[in-house]
Amino acid sequence: MDNDSFISGFFSRANLKLSIHNLSYLPRWIIVMIDFSVLIVSFFFTLLIFRGTGLKYIITPHDVLFVFSFFSVNIFFFWLFRTYSGIIRHSSYIDAVKLLFSQMSVLIVFLFFNFAYELLYDERAFLTTALFINVVLSFCGLFLYRVVVKQTFELYFSEKSSTKLIRAIIYGTDANAISVANALKFETPSRFKIVGFVDRNNQNASKRMLDLPILVQKKKLPSLMRTVGAEAVIIADKSLGKEEQLIIVDQCLEFNYRVYTVPLITDWENQKEISQKVKNIQIEDLLERKPIVLDNKSISKQLKDRTVLISGAAGSIGSEIVRQVLSFNPKKVIILDQAETPLHHLSLELEKNNYTAKIHNVIADVRNFEAMSKVFKLYKPQVVFHAAAYKHVPLMEENPSQAILTNIEGTKNLADLACEYNVKKFVMVSTDKAVNPSNVMGASKRIAEKYVQSLQIKNSKEDKANATKFITTRFGNVLGSNGSVVPLFTKQIAAGGPVTITHPDIIRYFMTIPEACQLVLEAGAMGNGGEIYIFDMGKPVKIIDLAKKMIKLAGFIPDKDIKIEIVGLRPGEKLYEELLNDTSKTIPTHHEKIMIAEEIQDEYEKLHSEINELIGIANFFSNDDIVAKMKTIVPEFISMNSTFEVLDK
Repeated sequence: MDNDSFISGFFSRANLKLSIHNLSYLPRWIIVMIDFSVLIVSFFFTLLIFRGTGLKYIITPHDVLFVFSFFSVNIFFFWLFRTYSGIIRHSSYIDAVKLLFSQMSVLIVFLFFNFAYELLYDERAFLTTALFINVVLSFCGLFLYRVVVKQTFELYFSEKSSTKLIRAIIYGTDANAISVANALKFETPSRFKIVGFVDRNNQNASKRMLDLPILVQKKKLPSLMRTVGAEAVIIADKSLGKEEQLIIVDQCLEFNYRVYTVPLITDWENQKEISQKVKNIQIEDLLERKPIVLDNKSISKQLKDRTVLISGAAGSIGSEIVRQVLSFNPKKVIILDQAETPLHHLSLELEKNNYTAKIHNVIADVRNFEAMSKVFKLYKPQVVFHAAAYKHVPLMEENPSQAILTNIEGTKNLADLACEYNVKKFVMVSTDKAVNPSNVMGASKRIAEKYVQSLQIKNSKEDKANATKFITTRFGNVLGSNGSVVPLFTKQIAAGGPVTITHPDIIRYFMTIPEACQLVLEAGAMGNGGEIYIFDMGKPVKIIDLAKKMIKLAGFIPDKDIKIEIVGLRPGEKLYEELLNDTSKTIPTHHEKIMIAEEIQDEYEKLHSEINELIGIANFFSNDDIVAKMKTIVPEFISMNSTFEVLDK
């Protein structure tokens, strides 16, 4: 290699960048030396300027003493205001203010000195105007070299050569938006290139923030993004309402622009990896639902210092009920499930939170009456939340006996033991698929509902004062729960597709896991026994629209980047779910999102006999006999898209 190529390679951008990246923070004594050098240069510049005009900067004959004093006082004020303590590459306006105070203090001290010197010796020690110009030059030099260093590091720390930055605009102009822009601008490695802010009030047109334009939204947001060449929008305006946010998301997704959201800066646990806080809008964020306001007082009265048993505690619904119950300071919580690994994971999670309640982990099957009896005898629960169930419609259609043994016999076991051990309240988690059921799973949950209702009537007649209060909660699909379409679609999109839809017209109601569990606790607190509570599920969602929106949120184009396949209705699946039977009515409660369904109630003796017969049939695993008996108990059970349709004729 010749000398020229060696020199050009040594001073190449890549080499320079590597050197700067490996450069550690400068020691303070080096910063002081650089600042001192700037002072010397400024001083000599001032001498030269005034020598050119024929004027003397230093009038006193003791010029050496004056120069020594001048630099000593500067060093003292550097120390006093700690101008050297800031990291140069991260200099801010605070550092500029420190430098200004330092130099102004020097000016004031020597002005007083000059005044005193004139009183004593009847002449000035130095030219006041020269001192002022010296101080101004010093400040400018000290400030300028910090700006140069800062900009140099910004230039060489930007990873333009290795990754293409996402050109983004920030929606918002408040303090949170500015903080987000600052954080993203100086992050290393960078992920976004911020090209402007959007002021939804259009009050700051033609102004700039952080040397970026404030854009006026005269048309729809995608049109504005097109004019500045933006590929994405980061929603940082925390005053933005849910409806306004939905409009922005829908507009951007229509034109395949990416939409991101970011939490409040004050909510950031770790200031590092800032880009990781900027996340794609989640489908949960787009549910058109108002936040739930709970009656915490009545829930606390029910749970505080009580022993609470939660079956199916390792499931998505059960585990969230556990977390929310623990927030109300119960005395003991028994988390029961037959799935070992998920229960272990939940147990480890709960250990980290240092709850005051004593938590007992129980691995047992609700179908085993003897095992359940031992649990009730040992712990004597006062409140039971029954969330254990088989819930996958196609699987239960293939295995009706398992639906009977878990969903019906399991519920019967716990309900009977609740009566025997004087449990105060028994809250059963049901489903909208129990309404006019079209599949085995829904019908099994409807029979379980009927049983606990009939048990409530029987107990109330025998001992109204001490009877266990049986309460049923019924809601639709829960976003993110095991078996929900949302995790399924997420996996399919991550795998590159296709996204599978059973029918283009299929519609479902959705709510989030925490929301569903909050309403379960609220209904449990307000229930007097025998009620079936149904929840306001918001607006129904067309599943194909949900799939398209999720594909767009992931940054892809439906049917181009990710295919959508229609695979046909699964056995027992409806096009739409209902929350009420055809013969039912609703009664409002004090909570606007919770209503009571008035269902026709069965007498305990007849129903108890029929359920025992059904459980007996289930133990022989004869599918047709099982389903035929279920249709006798639940006359409105009409099979759809299933081999059991012949039993309806």
